[in-house]
Amino acid sequence: MKSILLLLALCPSLCVTAKPNIVYFLVDDLGYADCGFNGGKDIRTPNIDKLAKEGAVLKSYYVQPVCSPTRSALMTGRYAIHTGVYNVVRPGAPWGLPLAERLLPQALKEVGYTTAICGKWHLGEFQSNYTPTHRGFDHQYGHYFGALDYFKHDRDGKMDWYRDDKPLVEEGYTTHLVAKEACRLVREQAADKPLFLYVPFNGIHSPHQVPDSYTEPYKDLPKLRQTIAGMLSAVDEAIGQITAALDEKGQRQNTLIIFSSDNGGPGPGNATMNTPLRAGKGTLYEGGIRVCSFATWPGKIPAGITIDEPMHAVDWFPTLVKLTGAPAEQNLAPDGLDIWPVLTQGAKSPHEALFLPGMAPEKMALRMGDWKLLLNPSDKDAEEAKGSEKSSGKMELYNLASDIAEKTNLAASQPEKLAEMRARLDAIIKDAVPAGGVTEQAPKKKTKKGKGKKA
Repeated sequence: MKSILLLLALCPSLCVTAKPNIVYFLVDDLGYADCGFNGGKDIRTPNIDKLAKEGAVLKSYYVQPVCSPTRSALMTGRYAIHTGVYNVVRPGAPWGLPLAERLLPQALKEVGYTTAICGKWHLGEFQSNYTPTHRGFDHQYGHYFGALDYFKHDRDGKMDWYRDDKPLVEEGYTTHLVAKEACRLVREQAADKPLFLYVPFNGIHSPHQVPDSYTEPYKDLPKLRQTIAGMLSAVDEAIGQITAALDEKGQRQNTLIIFSSDNGGPGPGNATMNTPLRAGKGTLYEGGIRVCSFATWPGKIPAGITIDEPMHAVDWFPTLVKLTGAPAEQNLAPDGLDIWPVLTQGAKSPHEALFLPGMAPEKMALRMGDWKLLLNPSDKDAEEAKGSEKSSGKMELYNLASDIAEKTNLAASQPEKLAEMRARLDAIIKDAVPAGGVTEQAPKKKTKKGKGKKA
């Protein structure tokens, strides 16, 4: 027995937790084709590409059109129609992610995880009980809102930088600081206790700022693209450092790493690249909600594969709860479904119909197989639909198998498919809550995860 204990003391890599560490890298405003692993040509992302190659690239991974709703979906496993987080939580706004929601870090803490967030929260701060350390995170580091100055750490002249939800004044480029803090947490984590590390970078969101050295390799690119390339290079470097910390700790083999953007890239073709998808951030077209993503876990998720089965950010909550053995019962039923068999066994998507909420209750989409229905895809369409019956509003229909760029609207030529999908959409949204200002919801009957309607 003494010899075993001595061996573990000398080789901490042999002492790993039974439950996996979970690291989620969320990049802000990243384009579908900005990274090399997903078709990018002009920006070098070696660390990100290496991780992608070691796991499964998710070609049909969906999120929300803007940041706060995606973060809400990740944290709760529930759609905007049930949380009220359809749009961005602005600084000082008197609302946030409802306190009635059970968040992923809360669930993981129940089975022994240390939980930490390093980066952007963006889910409410107007009262202290909406901030990360009151929502299940043991450790918080970073900022509450978007559009943060990367060097001054302020927004509109007001400081927005915290450690454990207490104001913090320090110098440095935020991407570097987030990486340093994440590495510290990895290195200081007890080897026999699992870690959930959520790293939502503020890169590559505006304001577009980066130390000059990062733009040097990209002098041939247009000025804006040059700066964004430097910002993404800094994020790639940070991800490499955090991954190296896991290796040093001997925990890499026991770590599930997930990577994605929080929404489609803004300014496609100029600032970011969403090729071959249509449009970008803020829209319900593929370029706004279908993002580059991968999942990597050595020996668990097959390496070097591509998965084209549709899945959504809401799916990670039930998947990780089941994977870690966290209690599955809760008051508010999740909308997501377990995608672990899709990632590890080549299974089909568990979604017969994948619901894709927009930035307002009147704007939404639905994917069924290769078909995609959009309801009120533009702001003008949504404005006209306000206050009207759910059966009204502009509709667009595309077949993504033959038209991934959504160029040919088939709504007029496929009336039966249109009617079928519209009926399914109406059934899904029948209990939708209003947008914004939703701070509490009445608890529902406890429901086991994965037992609700497929959507």
